[in-house]
Amino acid sequence: MRRLALISDLHADINRFSDDELELLAHILKQAEVDHLHLAGDIANKTARALAIVDFFRTRGLNTTFNWGNHEMADLTEKTIEAYPSPAFLNLQTWPLTEETVLLGYNGWYDYLFAADYNPEKIRQLKQLYWYDRVIPREGSDPEVEARLRGRLKLVLDRLQMDNKKVILATHFVPKREFIVYQEKPEFLRWNDLNAFLGSAELGELLDRYDNVTNCVFGHTHRRFADHLLQGTRYSCRPLGYFFEWELTKAFVFENELVTEYRPAKLRSVLKKHQEAFAAYRKEHLAEEFRKGMTIIDIPEAAIKTVR
Repeated sequence: MRRLALISDLHADINRFSDDELELLAHILKQAEVDHLHLAGDIANKTARALAIVDFFRTRGLNTTFNWGNHEMADLTEKTIEAYPSPAFLNLQTWPLTEETVLLGYNGWYDYLFAADYNPEKIRQLKQLYWYDRVIPREGSDPEVEARLRGRLKLVLDRLQMDNKKVILATHFVPKREFIVYQEKPEFLRWNDLNAFLGSAELGELLDRYDNVTNCVFGHTHRRFADHLLQGTRYSCRPLGYFFEWELTKAFVFENELVTEYRPAKLRSVLKKHQEAFAAYRKEHLAEEFRKGMTIIDIPEAAIKTVR
């Protein structure tokens, strides 16, 4: 049996992970008897830091692969986004896990279809106003880029289906509407259109065609969900996310009565005023946060066994 761990949205720089904290994560993975680690994008904002993180885990004895998320893409060209020269980089490439099961990495992109109001011109304007990805150099409109990449993915999936391979797909962006949250409070309604940048409904429809895609693991949304079994594929979304979004952070601010309403984006200034206390609380509870922010899949030689 092989054991695969997948982590998305590590955000090592924004979360200011020290070597000791990364050592803690490596220890947790080894304690869980993980054979292979895949980092499914947004490892860090800068590619040099992201690659250093990959090497960190490899030098700790963990086979480690990765695909890009949108945060690394701002530091790359179109060519290096899609074909980065590293043997650990999996984008439209596979890594054998067992004789019959492969890990397939796929960066992905978005098609705007998760927006509450599908209006491409309005969505493009929102992107220029609010979204980090406006600095990423892409060749074509977002829906064009997504369709082009999805077409390439289809060719890979067709080949793997012909080869009778079971596929665990690791991607960054959301492939299913079941993992999109639509807001009702007036102050958050803008997010319903910003959902356009979270993923691709067309990707989810493509995956529905392949009964050999046993698992799909992703992040980007920074929300954790229970697994969903859809059309025979188990979808897992447990991103680590930013430190001010963590469950331990929510517990810290409420236990210390620092806020009356939980709004993660507003917590950085609160945490800054209580740095010493939060650092101690983070140290005490970070191991559990790491465990909650990953997906582990057990892969016997015969079939996928369990997901937790």
